[in-house]
Amino acid sequence: MYKIVKVQDTVRVPPNRFGEDLNSAVVSELGDLLPGRVDKALGLILAVDNAEIKSEGKIIQGDGAVYFSTLFDILVYQPMLHEVVEGTVSEITEFGAFVNFGPVDGLIHVSQITEDFMSYDQNNQMFLGKESGRSLKVGDVVRARIVTISLKDRISTSKIGLTMRQPYLGKLEWIEAEKTAQKEGKKPEAAKKESKPKGKKDDKKEDKK
Repeated sequence: MYKIVKVQDTVRVPPNRFGEDLNSAVVSELGDLLPGRVDKALGLILAVDNAEIKSEGKIIQGDGAVYFSTLFDILVYQPMLHEVVEGTVSEITEFGAFVNFGPVDGLIHVSQITEDFMSYDQNNQMFLGKESGRSLKVGDVVRARIVTISLKDRISTSKIGLTMRQPYLGKLEWIEAEKTAQKEGKKPEAAKKESKPKGKKDDKKEDKK
């Protein structure tokens, strides 16, 4: 879930920025400090904008900077348990697939890709289904559900676990194939196999009596 949150905090403006527009200097300082950090109450901080200085500057003895109480907006992303996300497979490893969705990567463990047994093809950097023939590789677009969240101090060290073993989740091509099969009245198992080229059949003509 993305949202914009108003926050009030004290911002330190160093002496080398005293000649700049004060609001611009404050936004720049906040932009260097906050994006990439994680607030466990608000989520992953992505950007800062619309700073409004609310007090006169204060000086602390021994520090040449000036401190201002400032009201500003931050753009955050707060991952939610059971949230459905769409993203692109960014890396394939022996233990699962990393999926990039917006500002973060989530991990789909190999056991959470499908109900089928998925074997790891190291040479081609992909997973291949034993029964279904489904493949998953870098660049594939998938739909998944968030099942675990572990937020640390930085976005880069936070971890999000995903699953695709639920209805209407998975690689987008798989989902579309299942929808088509349902419309055509086919059994669900028939949609799970990826399409393969059909061999040519000999035309047979019936004798008319």
